[in-house]
Amino acid sequence: MSSGTREISSKSTKSRQTAPPVSSAKASATNNSSQEAIKSGSVASAHLLPQLPYPENSLEPAVSVKTLALHHGKHHRAYVDNVNKLVTGTLFAGLLLETLIRETASAPEHTQLFNNAAQAWNHAFYWRSLRPPSDGIVPPALKVRIDASFGSVDALKRELAAAATTQFGSGWAWLVMHGSRLRVLATSNADSPLTRDLRPLLTIDVWEHAYYLDYQNRRADYVSAVLDKLINWDFATENLLGS
Repeated sequence: MSSGTREISSKSTKSRQTAPPVSSAKASATNNSSQEAIKSGSVASAHLLPQLPYPENSLEPAVSVKTLALHHGKHHRAYVDNVNKLVTGTLFAGLLLETLIRETASAPEHTQLFNNAAQAWNHAFYWRSLRPPSDGIVPPALKVRIDASFGSVDALKRELAAAATTQFGSGWAWLVMHGSRLRVLATSNADSPLTRDLRPLLTIDVWEHAYYLDYQNRRADYVSAVLDKLINWDFATENLLGS
């Protein structure tokens, strides 16, 4: 593993199930296609769609139930299912998403696998970068780093907002650890800090399917709502500290 980059902890994506499960009949149903693949023997070991770490209505009003259900249950599920199809019968079968991403990032012949594996991983990371509306208090260990790198939490939010709103087309805005400093990074399409020597702490999805049902073309309003109400600073701190 490259210096400065780590596998996400067992709380996020260390296993093929890229986020911790919670009890939910509806969320369990979204794993059916992957579980059937395991039962039928068509794949040796399938990647699973992670269940959301909160109820579908818990991000309202910033992100509606309709958006979250479509985003997680259709878009994210399609990426996971595509990975399972693409790795079946290949040397990539059984590999962690993180490994698939790093091994296919610079291989044009595996672009389709990279795009789906990276999007599956990015979405699992995005769900945990959000939390139901809270007081928004940043844990001290993270705030010290933010103040040292950006001057203040508000200054960091402005940089994240700028990265998210000026990203041309589809992509992601990230807070990452680069050496001993924090920085903001924008990536296009399926790309992520895992393809670079960087440690991701949190992300904001700026693909249109993340916000269009709620905000139409007003990406800036969606980004502001996420930054003001939903950012999971505790998750970012866990990633910072390596827990």
